[in-house]
Amino acid sequence: MKVLLTDNLSDVAREILEKAEGIEVVVDNKISPEDLKARINEFDAIALRSRTKITADLLEDSETLKVVGRAGTGVDNIDVPNASKKGVIVMNTPGGNTITTGEHAIAMLISLSRNVPQATASMKAGAWEKKKFQGTEVTGKTLGILGVGNIGSVVASRAQGLKMNVISYDPFISEEAAEKLGITLVTLDELYAQSDFLSIHVPLLKETKNMVDKAAFAKMKKGIKLINCARGGIVNEADLAGAIKDGIVSGAALDVFDEEPPPADNPLLSLDEVILTPHLGASTLEAQENVAVAVAEQIRDYLTTGTIRNALNVPSVPAETLTTLAPYITLGEKLGCFQGQILKGGIEEITIEYCGEVAEQNVSPITIAAIKGLLSQVMDEVVNFVNAPHVAEERGIKVTEVKSSRSTDFTSAVTITVKTKDSESLIEGAIFGKNEPRIVRLDKFFIDAVTDGFLLVLHNQDEPGVIGEVGTLLGKAGVNIARLHLGREVVGAEAVSVWNIDAPPSDETLKELSSLKHIISAKVVEL
Repeated sequence: MKVLLTDNLSDVAREILEKAEGIEVVVDNKISPEDLKARINEFDAIALRSRTKITADLLEDSETLKVVGRAGTGVDNIDVPNASKKGVIVMNTPGGNTITTGEHAIAMLISLSRNVPQATASMKAGAWEKKKFQGTEVTGKTLGILGVGNIGSVVASRAQGLKMNVISYDPFISEEAAEKLGITLVTLDELYAQSDFLSIHVPLLKETKNMVDKAAFAKMKKGIKLINCARGGIVNEADLAGAIKDGIVSGAALDVFDEEPPPADNPLLSLDEVILTPHLGASTLEAQENVAVAVAEQIRDYLTTGTIRNALNVPSVPAETLTTLAPYITLGEKLGCFQGQILKGGIEEITIEYCGEVAEQNVSPITIAAIKGLLSQVMDEVVNFVNAPHVAEERGIKVTEVKSSRSTDFTSAVTITVKTKDSESLIEGAIFGKNEPRIVRLDKFFIDAVTDGFLLVLHNQDEPGVIGEVGTLLGKAGVNIARLHLGREVVGAEAVSVWNIDAPPSDETLKELSSLKHIISAKVVEL
């Protein structure tokens, strides 16, 4: 397998990957978009920073690419939706630059409070303007943090060390968690009204695009100082320039911009009250080594063991939980694969229910495996663990994940119910022993079937002699029977049987089976 390293990743990434058996490393720090497009099918994986672009056009040409790893947090340069449709995993390294980005926000805050860059530029121009650059202390001031994630928490702890009063708006953190961090939670309007300094630490989403705009500035305490080391686009740059000119914002420090680098006509470039840095939040030697190590290890582990970590378009499966989840991921895929081969009609809805101990786990990877197994049997296109949810969504198939407290005869059970336009079918499975997936229920019939190889699935009237007739017919056709599993309602009603066979019967033999007197249906499933 061949991995491309680009964008001046630390040499430590190359060293890690080269030590892995079966991986060849290509380093090209200045590969052009045209060259990458021409060579894309040389690579199984690409590790990059922010320069190289993974576009829809590039992905369309790719037949070998399995994973793209971003050494850093932001993936603005990667077309994640199209990567998902193509079955390419996109990973980032969210923890590698947490400390350094938080520290940069604090550096910007201090520089802003004491006019350090402006005073430096003034002195280098030959001036001595001591009075002009009088600053303000941060001790006792209120720092408002918009978003208390990993980086926001770092900023909060550092600010508390500076004896600042820290408040925050974050609808996704509990009062108890905020209290442990020494943070007072407030409403968004209260954050704007009470903050002397405002530091932004939310992701760029549809909901946060231009979140800090003219309407937000109108609610802010006069003289507020704003710091943004998160993402360009969260702060409306034109509205910020207007708020500075109107005297609402007394200073701003920005490390990120709508367009990077910002165009010459960006109004913030001409304002003395604004401090600007060229996206330096993660630019420390320590951070670059951290993210290079992380992305190399993640790509290595995925290519060599299938372990997925920090993926944006498929649930991560940490190595420490993979042992626990792996049997259920296999079970989910086999159940879906089985059901996809016996269904009739177009799928409208898939419900996956988890009971017992497995319901206490992160079951998302199991759900994806089940969808993948099912849709791969009924779709013409390639369906894999990355694009399965997208294939379902594109076709209007509703997928519901349920964690149930209903009693079950097994330590854990996974049940898939599929609704089509004309019918509804159910299959339930469990793990026997350490990692043996079994089918334990088909619709109303309880059963114990091994999920391996070729399975002959019969639905019949529960009458004497059926099993003998089927066995005789299979024997005459030269089909060897490995196992037989039976399930029934009540005597005289209906039954099912699952036959593990060494090879599939011919179409003629299957037709003969279907024509037997008490057989309702006969199908062959391959797992």
